[in-house]
Amino acid sequence: MGKVATAEAMRFMVDCLKAVGTAARAAEQQAELLIQADRFGHPSHGLNRLEMYVNDIISGACKPNNEPKVLKESPSTAWIDANNVLGATASHYAMDVAINKAKQTGVAWVTVKGSNHNGMAGFWAQKAADKGLIGMAFTNTSPLLAPTRSKQSALGTNPISVVAPASQGESFYLDMATTAVAVGKIEMQRRKGEPLPAGWAQGPDGRETQDADLAFETGCLMPLGGGERTSGYKGFGLAAMVELFCGISAGANYGHHVRSWSHSGDGGPANLGHCFVAVDPECFAPGFGDRLAESIQHWRQLEPTDPDLPVLAPGDKEKKAAAEADVKGTVSYVKQQIESSAALAERLKVKPMEVEME
Repeated sequence: MGKVATAEAMRFMVDCLKAVGTAARAAEQQAELLIQADRFGHPSHGLNRLEMYVNDIISGACKPNNEPKVLKESPSTAWIDANNVLGATASHYAMDVAINKAKQTGVAWVTVKGSNHNGMAGFWAQKAADKGLIGMAFTNTSPLLAPTRSKQSALGTNPISVVAPASQGESFYLDMATTAVAVGKIEMQRRKGEPLPAGWAQGPDGRETQDADLAFETGCLMPLGGGERTSGYKGFGLAAMVELFCGISAGANYGHHVRSWSHSGDGGPANLGHCFVAVDPECFAPGFGDRLAESIQHWRQLEPTDPDLPVLAPGDKEKKAAAEADVKGTVSYVKQQIESSAALAERLKVKPMEVEME
């Protein structure tokens, strides 16, 4: 493992994006998205993703300096063309539209077409929660989910996120893939040279595999719940629901029409679809924040099955990881990530990250 000062990791990410022609603000927004994942203890969605974004810009598949635009809107809805910008640029724009509408009407629903990978879905739901709203964000991704009874992938990891503010400094934070894990988790196991835990992915024969390389090459993740006997069809159903909200509603690529980004890095624009929702809890029963805080605190006080593993409320793990990273002022990366980042720095002729190996 290697430790990197958080500000230094941020600098490196911005420099790499600017080196391939990205304007400063767009580069900073994308890097902020990535560093948040590393702070939260989700390295699959942090620095791990940088080179893929860079490659899309170099190939022309992503146009980072374009401008998103609203194609159609009502007082509480909007349909946006991201115009092939970076996922962070598109998502900031769209969630800002949703927040402004929700402040006026109480609820907003915004769909986006023509976008690119937008990192942790929870980052965008949190943006609404920071304004006192319940935020929801959904996105479709390249087809990697194999439905129960299928040897082939049909949908993406299609994450769901909901973030809500509570009183007493509490908040509800849910961000989850509708596959057993995100594909980035497979990538991280490959980087570490470790096998997969049971229930994550399938091999080419449609059977579960713990071989990380084989799972990545096959490109078939298990749905949330695993196999049919353990209700994997529910994960498939949730992924299909996200596709309904995103690619299908937005007129973007959907399901089997989405290019295989993490595997091939080719095929032109991704044309991904996103959906952003903002809801003002003040439009409903008074005391929302107090009831939510009381619920969160009750969950943590439940008797654990293992005294060394206390019950966590949604978001507790991320908040703890971020607090620890901020106290240290550093983020950590596995050896293979350090090496690949150094190679990227050389390729782009930017200053490499300053790393302290552990």
